[in-house]
Amino acid sequence: MRKIAALYGGSSQHFRSLNEPKYRKYYDRLIYLPDLENTSLDEFDALVVPSQLHMGLVMKSREKIKQFAEKGGIVVAFGPQPREWIPGQNWELRPTNFWWWLDKNAKSGLVLQKPDYDLFSYITLADATWHQHGVYWPPEGAEVLISTEDGGAVLYVDKVSTAGTWIVTTLDPDFHFGSYFMPATERFLDGFLPWLAEGNV
Repeated sequence: MRKIAALYGGSSQHFRSLNEPKYRKYYDRLIYLPDLENTSLDEFDALVVPSQLHMGLVMKSREKIKQFAEKGGIVVAFGPQPREWIPGQNWELRPTNFWWWLDKNAKSGLVLQKPDYDLFSYITLADATWHQHGVYWPPEGAEVLISTEDGGAVLYVDKVSTAGTWIVTTLDPDFHFGSYFMPATERFLDGFLPWLAEGNV
């Protein structure tokens, strides 16, 4: 099983989503974000970067995170990232329709691009469906697993930009589970974390 560290920003949603017992068992260590600069990541295989972190502190440690990936580490980035710290990051902000399922003939607009990818032995597209805040346009060679109908990436895996692996998604399951709403986000985390710990990433 991979050794996973997660960044903790100190907010209530981070506290709940990281400390929920069924998820906490996958994290070998929670690293308080202000301490990241002076914390070694050498013992870990993966680093989870939750959504809604203090971006100034993330930017201060972006080179450290990149170096972790260059040593073969796995970096998971949840949620919209308005500041550029992910290699090859090409973020497009889009309006969020929080209530799309109330529309007549409602469609999420999500497309499963790689149904045979191992992640989908752990989750379904429905488990990754709530709303999107925008899309990424990933570097050439990255694998888009979930996209919008026009091809923008909602979840992609990048093994070309560094010697490691970047799992990047606009989805923010940690925020919603930690805020006690959006049932799909619990199903997502129920599958995603076991996959990250022991699946074919």
